[in-house]
Amino acid sequence: MTLQNPFGRFALAAGLAFLSAHVSWSQALDQPLPKGISAWEMEQWLAHPIELTHPSSLRGIPTPPPGSNLRTAAEWEEIEVLTITWQDFPCILKQITAASVEECRVVIFSENVNQTTSYLTGNACGGPVPMDSVEVVDAASNSIWIRDYGANTVYTEYNDGRVLVDWLYNRPRPDDDAIPDVLAAHMGLDLYSTIQSPGDLMNTGGNWMSDGYGKAFASELILEENMGGTTSWTSFPNHTESEIDQIVQAYHGVDTYIKMPVLPYDGIHHIDMHMKLLDESTLMVSEYPSGIADGPQIEANLQYVLNNFTTKWGTPFNVVRVPSPPQFGGGYPNQNGDYLTYSNATFVNNTILLPTYYEQYDTTAIRIWEEAMPGYNVVGIDCDSGNDNIIALSGAIHCITHSVGVEDPLMISHLPLQDTDDAVNPYSVQADISHRSGIATATLSWATSPEGPWNDIGMMEGFVEGGFVAEIPAQSAGTTVHYFVSAEANSGKAGSRPMPAPAGWWAFDVVDEFTGLDAPSAASPWQAIYPNPARAITCLELNLPRATKGAVTLHNTMGQLVQTLHDGVLDRGVQRVFVDAARLVPGPYLVTFSTEQGQRWTERLVVDEH
Repeated sequence: MTLQNPFGRFALAAGLAFLSAHVSWSQALDQPLPKGISAWEMEQWLAHPIELTHPSSLRGIPTPPPGSNLRTAAEWEEIEVLTITWQDFPCILKQITAASVEECRVVIFSENVNQTTSYLTGNACGGPVPMDSVEVVDAASNSIWIRDYGANTVYTEYNDGRVLVDWLYNRPRPDDDAIPDVLAAHMGLDLYSTIQSPGDLMNTGGNWMSDGYGKAFASELILEENMGGTTSWTSFPNHTESEIDQIVQAYHGVDTYIKMPVLPYDGIHHIDMHMKLLDESTLMVSEYPSGIADGPQIEANLQYVLNNFTTKWGTPFNVVRVPSPPQFGGGYPNQNGDYLTYSNATFVNNTILLPTYYEQYDTTAIRIWEEAMPGYNVVGIDCDSGNDNIIALSGAIHCITHSVGVEDPLMISHLPLQDTDDAVNPYSVQADISHRSGIATATLSWATSPEGPWNDIGMMEGFVEGGFVAEIPAQSAGTTVHYFVSAEANSGKAGSRPMPAPAGWWAFDVVDEFTGLDAPSAASPWQAIYPNPARAITCLELNLPRATKGAVTLHNTMGQLVQTLHDGVLDRGVQRVFVDAARLVPGPYLVTFSTEQGQRWTERLVVDEH
């Protein structure tokens, strides 16, 4: 077992112990603490041992939350508060605050309230931030990584009874470990903590992903952190995997806890560095060039998930792939490059905060995010330049933010309709809709253009409790249908899914039943190549009327094969293949898609000087 898991709240044989004194390593050493544990931090810990006292001042309740229907909120749900800790990277934190104040309250934990407020209202880094929705709370901290030590929103009665749940923290940072108590006191919420045997559990927020409906994801670091054992400065909970599952079910209402092998080049083993749920049926997964870095293990983990688990609807997860770039002027993580990632993003209601690095890589990633989440405001924040090179410390935007869900979520869950060749029968739209006050009305809105006009249809309650249904009239082949679902609760609260509707929507195509790529009249499946001209990672998009077996190849102008980018089955609909133009000699290339039936379509790709 790799013991890279320092100290938080933990159970000792003689009883519960808590850190009451601290050494501020970041101040003492005048440098930011990394997301993991560094050698110099360990040396400081051993040189300045911290006394342990009985945790009589702890606000956390060391028992599972009460309630008959626990549910842990998903990150894309409506939030009331975004939380950050003011440490080390003020320009990045100010950009996060500025992008979030129109969406929710921002609670900032700061050791110098006046200094933080002055920076936010000053001209540096984008100018003054409106402070109406900003609350700067006086609180000590050790590091910026609030995702790992922050608490999660749990509802004790599915969509009512909001509480916070905190774990044992796996770092020797006592002030960080106390932040959930400060947040709970600030918001007047009950905090339940996994700090007492037999329910003691060590975990970090970067290694936690909830679908909002009883399913959660983690790397097998969760097993390593809870296998028992001690060091000179910590003691680990000792649980079997079954016991871990029972604790997570008792505190979070999670019935299915999916655990994947750790990655060889991700030193902290947190899944938020390479994977993210975009909604209850869609996984975004980082991708590397073939055989590079953690690419093979990520793919193996993904196939394990797809082959063994389904969405809440019993269907396979939809997968959106986003390429991970190499470090500028360096290499990928297996070449000692920083672990650059576009999955380490944060939902703030209608806004998505996305880490960015270099324009030639960012362009593709931003477009993939915008296509996957239409209507959302995608805000890029540079995470690797100059004094803002936070990614060198193994974390980005998701790692330095956390959130608190709203008190009364209006929940709308829907499995998006897939492309169809049915141009005769109406298309049934089903949704689970609920609010603690009950649902007054539910509406299905559809259009054949994302700009509208929108046709509204009242949804009727179905046979299943909380289920609502309505039908979109049949459309002719070649039509793209856009739609969203909205509802109003008996209390008057209203909401939509996707959240930014009508700017955001789901869509499906009505395809010709008899049109395939092998038909003589078949149109080119090439949809887009971007960026083009290219200097780095480039996305090749095809839109296929049927699942098709074929190959995507890259040739130079002499007709010589340079690279086979894909060889095998591509599913129906929009499919993406990536090529790293940084590895190619500048000049023109031809990208060809060839089917088993001998059909070929070719597009031009130009590679610029790197």
